[in-house]
Amino acid sequence: MTEPPAKRGKSRSGTPKSDGSAPGRSDSPVTRAAVLDAALAIIDSDGVEGLSMRRLADKVGRDPMVIYRHVPNKAAVLDGVAEIIIAKLSVDPTAADWDAQLRAVARDFRELALAHPRVVPLLVTRPLATPLGLRPPSVVRPLEDMLALLTRAGFSGADALHIYRALFGFLYGHVLNELQEVVERPDETDEVLRLGLHRLPISEFPLLRELAPLLAAYDGAAELERGLDILLTGLSAALPGPA
Repeated sequence: MTEPPAKRGKSRSGTPKSDGSAPGRSDSPVTRAAVLDAALAIIDSDGVEGLSMRRLADKVGRDPMVIYRHVPNKAAVLDGVAEIIIAKLSVDPTAADWDAQLRAVARDFRELALAHPRVVPLLVTRPLATPLGLRPPSVVRPLEDMLALLTRAGFSGADALHIYRALFGFLYGHVLNELQEVVERPDETDEVLRLGLHRLPISEFPLLRELAPLLAAYDGAAELERGLDILLTGLSAALPGPA
């Protein structure tokens, strides 16, 4: 004799109660972290345009209403994804060599950008959409630690903030440029053709044509180091502070 199937709870209307999970999906608890991790996976795969609340719910294995309990809308999801990436960036405010520490931060930022290229636009734009005091502590922490690092090194607070802004302005531009080189590099072998410079009048753009081999042989890591040399050496010489 077979046992009857287990009875499911019913609502007053007689319909089965829903636990918020899609049929055949996991019953493990849903957390904000799990939702954001799923969103990051979708963006890594298909970009921001591939993310929707419905698709995110499918990825997590829950009804969309369960997702809305943790993130009220797509904008909050995008903010959260930028948050979990930036939270991976750490600054040692006690480092003895401020220059070396900023270089380490820059290299770490580049590695994060290359690991999540489709998230880079969020890293550049999303934090700016929220007032500083309303951003999550994990997003503000790198700024606080970098200001501590630089003021302990001897810079004034105003100059420390200037260095922070200059560094990250440079980094945002660098990673966007490097990713464009990686993603939009055509297949032609000749540098002038590969960069599309043959479409430009040589009489008007002689230097670009002349530098085509260097432009084509783009080395992101080397460009980062060269840019840091120029930026940090210049800041150190121009601002009063540590020798």
